[in-house]
Amino acid sequence: MDVPIVLPPNNPALSRRTAISAEPMAPPRRMADAIRALVIDAIGPPQPDHPEPPIGPAQTGMAQIGMADVATALWTRFHKFDAADPRWPDRDRFVLSAGHHSILLRALIHLTGHDTMSIDDIRTGPAAALYPGHTGHPAVETASGPCGEGLATAVGMALAERNMAARFGKSLVDHRTWVFASDDDLMAGISHEAAALAGHLGLSKLVVLYHDNRGSIDGEPALFCSDDVLKRFSAYGWATKQVEGDDPAQLNAALSFAVRSRKPTLVACRAATPPLAANAAATRSAAGSTRGRTPTAGGKPRIRWHDRPHDCPWVIPADVSQRWHAAGSRGAAARRSWLKRLARHNQRGEFERVISGRLPDTWHEAMADLKHHIADRSPPPAGRASGRVPDNDCLETLVTATPELIGGSAGSTAANDTLTNGLAPISVSNYGGRHIHYGIRGHAMAAAANGMALHGGIIPYVATGVAYSDALRPALRMAAIMRQRVIYVLTHDAAGIGRDGASDHPAEHLADLRAMSNVHVHRPADSMEAAECWELALRRADGPSLLVLPRPTLPTGRTDATENRCARGGYVLAEAEGPRHATLIATGSEVAIAMAARDHLAAARVAVAVVSLPCWEQFDLQDSAYRAHVLGAAPRVGIEAASGFGWDQWLGPDGTFIDLSGPAASAGHPRRDADFAITTDAVVAAVTRRLG
Repeated sequence: MDVPIVLPPNNPALSRRTAISAEPMAPPRRMADAIRALVIDAIGPPQPDHPEPPIGPAQTGMAQIGMADVATALWTRFHKFDAADPRWPDRDRFVLSAGHHSILLRALIHLTGHDTMSIDDIRTGPAAALYPGHTGHPAVETASGPCGEGLATAVGMALAERNMAARFGKSLVDHRTWVFASDDDLMAGISHEAAALAGHLGLSKLVVLYHDNRGSIDGEPALFCSDDVLKRFSAYGWATKQVEGDDPAQLNAALSFAVRSRKPTLVACRAATPPLAANAAATRSAAGSTRGRTPTAGGKPRIRWHDRPHDCPWVIPADVSQRWHAAGSRGAAARRSWLKRLARHNQRGEFERVISGRLPDTWHEAMADLKHHIADRSPPPAGRASGRVPDNDCLETLVTATPELIGGSAGSTAANDTLTNGLAPISVSNYGGRHIHYGIRGHAMAAAANGMALHGGIIPYVATGVAYSDALRPALRMAAIMRQRVIYVLTHDAAGIGRDGASDHPAEHLADLRAMSNVHVHRPADSMEAAECWELALRRADGPSLLVLPRPTLPTGRTDATENRCARGGYVLAEAEGPRHATLIATGSEVAIAMAARDHLAAARVAVAVVSLPCWEQFDLQDSAYRAHVLGAAPRVGIEAASGFGWDQWLGPDGTFIDLSGPAASAGHPRRDADFAITTDAVVAAVTRRLG
């Protein structure tokens, strides 16, 4: 039944905001049909110039059509946005977890009158290179990534909203995060982690609209899934509702309920197989079917349009188009009112600074003071404490100098050392804290950090052990793709730590992480390098950075604090006393071993230089002349307690690498560096053999 669109009564989300016009609009079913029509047109046959239409497999198109009524109810009544300014800081966030660059979202952006989203963009799919962040359009909040990733990212956005509201007040920060999720999203393990965290933190402005269509990419969910989603989320501390996804009255009531809820809300939208897909139900064959005309057979005639010829694709009736454009501008008055509040707000300058991503004006002075403090202390420790010295800790200095720096740990917070003095935990009673206890939810932690970075106003850092970084790799990859400033502190980087055997010993992890595009992996050798790598990570605004920190305390390698030498990725830490006979290239803990080997070789009148190479990605950006100067022409020996994969680019065809070769470990018998032949004597012997 078609119902008129009016403002929901007593809607707290709109009561304080500027009133939105209640002008009668086209019936919601007719407006939803505009989405259906664009989806039907997009699932057209492959064209010679574009053989892969943007919609994806047949079931993907069915899913988007099944949520057309839900999208219409949300975007025309509840979702706060202004198409004229898609990056307005106090807009609601909409996350389409159920499909990266889905035609549903493109259709909504086009229909509501956003710039740079034409019919041609829907037809062919906008090139990601045209827009920053690989999200496809300024109105697209995030690239969804693997199943469940978008939902977990949305949890981070909702958490960022609560934290920013506690800091700047509701007059500047008061918005919601809406999520469209699928059966596949809620089956993914990360959804359990993220939903439990959201319930624990009471993120009441998070609403997940779950397309309960009993469909999965692998067929009917009953084949492999029998859990009760509503009961599951209720156990996490969520409010839940179930509605018919094609009933506007039920949808409006459920969305009004979600707005009033004091808990995060899951609305299960039960939708029948959409008309256009009557001959291709949500089966395994439909999910994997080739794109083409068959799934859409009979679809257009079932749309209740008598003023659009069925053989005229990509045409929306004028009255429907006008009503959608009106929906796109319904938030304009609210945005103008917000701009007036911002103009007279006593924290305007600070708010605009953090939203823009600029570091504080005093930040560089704080870093300089920290480095001088480290240089004045001999010897300063390094490792997981990130440069801890009496009364001054690197991370503590940074969180004091950078109010938007918010972090947390998956695993032991004490072991990862991410909670510094003065940082209060974020909780349901204190959203203004700056430390997040994630438990052991490593994947959700990393995805939530992406959400916080995408939200704006926060620079997130997260921590776990290097050997456990596999759990966060999908989210790390998304941060790299979307070019988000997220800092990962990976601790316990040593081959001989722990009593749990080889599973706790990172070996291939550095090579894996370095293989990711747009990820900067920093492996500092001492407190000075740790401070410099933190500085580089914070200054880098176009991608994630990893700080790989060892557990043991290391001797100092440098006391000069005038220049950030790590900024070039690699540098000559100690030049040879005379013409080079060999060059030792090391990172992290092994730099100290290289320095000790240099002294032994010098006593034997073998002139050796030591190169510290904390960040390969930064070093690769330097000009060839600088790299040649640092690496030199003498034989090269690489030293790193990890896999040797990738080292040939620095060692050359005749280089030697000393890596993690050695006896296997067993629980209760941790290995030492000596077991791996990563010792001063081993390095001296390798150089001696190489020089013959």
